[in-house]
Amino acid sequence: MSRPLHSSSPLRRTLAALVQWFDSDYAPEGAAQVRAQPDRVDWVRCIPFLILHAGCFIVLGTGASAFAVGSAVFLYFARMFAVTGIYHRYFSHKTYRTSRAGQFLLALWGATTVQRGALWWAYHHRHHHQHSDDPEDTHSPHIHGFWWSHIGWITSRRHFPTDYSKIRDLACYPELVWLNRFDTIVPILFATGLWGFGWWLEIHAPGLHTTRWQMLGWAFFVSTTLLFHGTACINSLAHLMGRRRFQTSDDSRNSWILTLITLGEGWHNNHHRYMSATRQGFYWWELDPTYYGLKLLSWTGFIRDLKPVPASVLAEAATRDHATSVTDAGRSVPPRPEFSALKKVVRTAGA
Repeated sequence: MSRPLHSSSPLRRTLAALVQWFDSDYAPEGAAQVRAQPDRVDWVRCIPFLILHAGCFIVLGTGASAFAVGSAVFLYFARMFAVTGIYHRYFSHKTYRTSRAGQFLLALWGATTVQRGALWWAYHHRHHHQHSDDPEDTHSPHIHGFWWSHIGWITSRRHFPTDYSKIRDLACYPELVWLNRFDTIVPILFATGLWGFGWWLEIHAPGLHTTRWQMLGWAFFVSTTLLFHGTACINSLAHLMGRRRFQTSDDSRNSWILTLITLGEGWHNNHHRYMSATRQGFYWWELDPTYYGLKLLSWTGFIRDLKPVPASVLAEAATRDHATSVTDAGRSVPPRPEFSALKKVVRTAGA
């Protein structure tokens, strides 16, 4: 007599992981029970993620064209804006407003980044702010190390489900829940569209010397993989490299290098001091391309009510910057000897 399968059996877990490729909310044992499990890599559930990286090797066989590589660069920045300006500054922190239809369009744009659904992204990010650099922080490099905070945590089975109870302001929209649940649909359509566009270019624009497989390899696989790692650098490096303007309870830092990679997300210490502001570069000299893009969108009326940095926070920043400047200046001045030659001469003459 065969032994019945139970929810914790390897076969049942494997079958559940396969279903979750297409239905990310599928959890026969209950999402809460999955989240309560210890960290453990679910290799079957990670196969699509591994395929994303392996797909980059397509370009070794397709070669490159200026148009295909240029498309990869353009889509990297266009979709990095979707991560930073949409998933982060809208869905995670609601730093501006839009209509319900506009919200859905933003979620669609964000879904092309292949970084799961907007609600899953917002849930995990809000959890990070609540427990930043504490033992409960999912991707703190101080707690879990660089590699786990960069890539390991998303391979753990316990982090796959979305806790809708933590994002009730978003979970009340069925269309957003649907996009979040079936989070592979938009990436598949996006990749197929790029492949089809490349096919169209082969026929109608042969002078570009661009093929369908080049567009799939460069514009989708390479661009999306770099996009993931660019985003992940904020988790793994923004609490390790850079300077701290504000004495926050975590170790968040401001970094010019990460700012250039992520269109302004490198002002991480600023953000952890006041996460409700639309801009993360608090001053004009702190480059924040994401904010500039959102400001342009606000002029069209598509988004509105961008939240500013409070004057009290700017005053605190000025005080901190002044104190840091004084400290740095003090360190740069060599210490004076306790007795100088002039003092000796004066004392001798007085005597």
